[in-house]
Parts: sequence; C-alpha cells; structure tokens
Amino acid sequence: MDVLSVSSLKGGVGKTTVALGLASAALARGRRTLLVDIDPQTDLTTGLAVDPGSALTIADVLRNPSPDVVRQAIVSSAWTKDRALSVDVLVGSPRAIEFDAPAPRPRDLWKLDEALALIEDAYDIVIIDCPPSLNALTRNAWLASDEVLIVTEPSLFAVSAVGRAFKAMDELSEAQDVPVRALGVLVNRFRKQSIEHEFRVSELEQLYPRQLIDVRLPERASLQQAQGSARPVHSWPSESGKKMAAQFDQVLDIFEDAVRGIAHQGHGHAERRAVSKADQHR
Repeated sequence: MDVLSVSSLKGGVGKTTVALGLASAALARGRRTLLVDIDPQTDLTTGLAVDPGSALTIADVLRNPSPDVVRQAIVSSAWTKDRALSVDVLVGSPRAIEFDAPAPRPRDLWKLDEALALIEDAYDIVIIDCPPSLNALTRNAWLASDEVLIVTEPSLFAVSAVGRAFKAMDELSEAQDVPVRALGVLVNRFRKQSIEHEFRVSELEQLYPRQLIDVRLPERASLQQAQGSARPVHSWPSESGKKMAAQFDQVLDIFEDAVRGIAHQGHGHAERRAVSKADQHR
C-alpha cells in the first residue's frame, strides 16, 4: 500500500482538486484506492458525494485507531457505486480540528499511521488530503506517507508557503528521526498568458530546481464540471478533460516511480511503525 499526502501550507491553491485528480488516475489504472479526508473543511468528502450515514469519521479514528473504528469510518464513494473497483473514503469531519494541536505529544503524531497499518492489504494507493496548516493533523498525514506532494499556485504567498513546507518537513524528520520525503512541488491553476504566473514559475525553478515537477495544471472548466458531477475526470467526455487526465497520469507516474525506489532501498512503513511504537513507550 503506497501512501501520498497532498499538502499545502496556504489555503485555496486547489489541493483537494489535485487529490481527486490523482484518485481518478489511480482508478483508471485499476488501483484499489482510499482517500483520507483529514482536512476539517471536509471538501474531499463533499467532492466525492459521500453520504456518511451512520459511519464514523476521521475524528473517531484519531481518537481510537482500532480495527472496528477504522472499518466503520470508511465508506464507498459515488464514483464506484456500480463498479467492481473501489474508490473509498475515510470520512472527514469538522471535529478533526479537536486533534489539530500546535504542540502534540510525539505518540499523537502516529495515530493515522497506526490506522492505515490496519488496512494495509485492502488498498493499493492511499491519498490523504491535508489541511492548509502545520499542526498535528498535517504532521500525522506526513508521517503516515511514503511521499508528500506540495501543491502551489503561481502567486507570491503560495510560493512563500512552499519554502515553509520544506522547512517544516525537515524539522519533522529530525524530530521524529524518520525521513519525511517530498515528492515535489506541483504548480496548479497555471495560466500561460499571465506574466505574473510565468514569473512565479521561473522563481520556483530557481528556488527548487530538483523538486519542481514538470507538469503545469491549468484551470479548466472540464475539471470543475467533472468534480461538480461527482465523476472522475478520466470519465469526463471532453478534449480538455482528456488533457487534464493525462497530466494527472504523469504525476501518478512520478509517485509510483518514487515509491518503487523507496521499496528498493528498504525504507518504508515497517521502519516508520517501529519508530511509532518506540515513541509510544517514551
């Protein structure tokens, strides 16, 4: 099971849209996919037209990551209601904010990782939609992940947030003594005709030449229409939808290549969980 966090330390850059696009790419490849909505705004849960019903939520999982609780917090999305393959959702909740402490205990940072360990054989890919902040929820997601995708838009404040994210990842790696890996920086909502956008992308290329992913996601009506209809973009019948789908395929390729490299080096979830158990006994 490969785990990817989709993250930004600035709100409004479209990270939930990116998470949904990557889930669409995973579904198109036949991957058993779980989306984890750890953002208290719960946009991911809404975007997948999930009816939680009597299901538990991410807040319950963070309080008690036991097998029964985790199982009851996962529901099917509208995407795959009548299909053999599944795109499931670990349901979001505004109550998750109760677990977003700015200075959590070390053992509280591993709750999501503990929960995902219980369903390791059930899914091929897990995509976590993080909140746009740097408290316990985001750090839980980062520590549970093989890679972290940093989403930005070509604007001054969003570019500044990229630097804060890299610094925070380094600090978390050092504090927990585990690698927190950045898959790279993905530029979203890019407009070729915009001088400001071209300037900010050039700035990112200078600041992060190795980390900047060579994909520029434009703002397309087809993507918004597909998500507004609770459909994966790979099933949307338009040329612009097909182009967007191909770009998400590229990003998913980069992620899958990265996790294969981690597996080859022998650095994965087993090592992270060993650290987690040690932390619980400190």
